[in-house]
Amino acid sequence: MNDMVTTSAKVQPAATGRSLLRPSTEPLGWLRSEIDRLFEDFGVPVRSAFDFGMRSLVPMPALEMVDDDDAYRLTAELPGLSEKDVEIKVADGVLTFSGEKKETSERKEKDFMLSERRYGAFERQIALPKDVDPDAIKAQVKDGVLTVTLAKDKKAEAKVRKIQVQKA
Repeated sequence: MNDMVTTSAKVQPAATGRSLLRPSTEPLGWLRSEIDRLFEDFGVPVRSAFDFGMRSLVPMPALEMVDDDDAYRLTAELPGLSEKDVEIKVADGVLTFSGEKKETSERKEKDFMLSERRYGAFERQIALPKDVDPDAIKAQVKDGVLTVTLAKDKKAEAKVRKIQVQKA
């Protein structure tokens, strides 16, 4: 009978307080360590919009939405992206923006050659407030920050109805 033994050795805790596991060389040991890492990483925010490290979570850009008098202003941090790398759509009261970044670098020296490729993609969907005019949405990218201006529709009033509470 062939028994498979899997082991994982604990290493010093990381700065985040989570333990780092050295995966076993056995296939089931590797799978176990990957599952443990997945649960340890659950809910941990990604450090940047394009974290090309060992993370398995999909990176999401940081967002901020401000209500000005005539419009809403949505900003998203997209370091290293230009207007050609970002796509924005609006349909059924939902604003969708997506993008991708591809980097390739190659370095040749006397005794070696180094070639690296990096890829990162994201998509975010935001439910728009009812008073946004979808035909007047404008967007621009400057210095790695996407700014989407969502003009308010003057004719769209907030529908508020007060409901009388009665004694039963």
